[in-house]
Amino acid sequence: MELFNYYRSSASYRVRIALALKGLDYDYRPVHLAKNEQFNESYAAVSAARLVPTLRDGEHALTQSMAIIEYLDETHPTPPLLPGTPAERARVRALAMDIACEIHPLNNLRVLRYLVRDLKVAEDDKNRWYRHWVETGLEVVERQLAAAPSTYCHGDTPTLADCCLVPQIFNARRFDCRLDHVPNVMRVFDACMALPAFEGTRPEKCPDAE
Repeated sequence: MELFNYYRSSASYRVRIALALKGLDYDYRPVHLAKNEQFNESYAAVSAARLVPTLRDGEHALTQSMAIIEYLDETHPTPPLLPGTPAERARVRALAMDIACEIHPLNNLRVLRYLVRDLKVAEDDKNRWYRHWVETGLEVVERQLAAAPSTYCHGDTPTLADCCLVPQIFNARRFDCRLDHVPNVMRVFDACMALPAFEGTRPEKCPDAE
């Protein structure tokens, strides 16, 4: 397998965590988003979306981190990243989507670039935008975790939701977001970071880290 990713991409980090949790080896292929390498024709031949991550597994080139992680869970089911019952799986997917669909798109690099370059938003205002959506979005996750406390987002083993939560906290810290209002989120984050799969794949440990 080959993983095309960028060390600071939270979506890429999600997939690195999933691969590590499952003990799967892969070749690391860096695509530097800040240098616009995703628009190179060589990468377009890999991913029509020209986004990261892309997982190439044999003849299959898979995009979108959530789809990639579920593919890994179906093709390499041990350890599972989704729980056993439909209701539990729905809860885990909902927690993951609270982050991947509600928070992350609003602080994506493409969005931040558009705010600054096209809408001429000042740097301080851009950062305020970022912090607002991350902080309020994490409040939603906090309420969900507080309603059913457990070691990780759901239960005593990491799931798809934890693969999404940890990278979002790394991004939040980069932009000095307030996190003292989400104690359950941070408790789960700390539990995850005690595991090699989360710690060993963190952005600064990637081959392309600067």
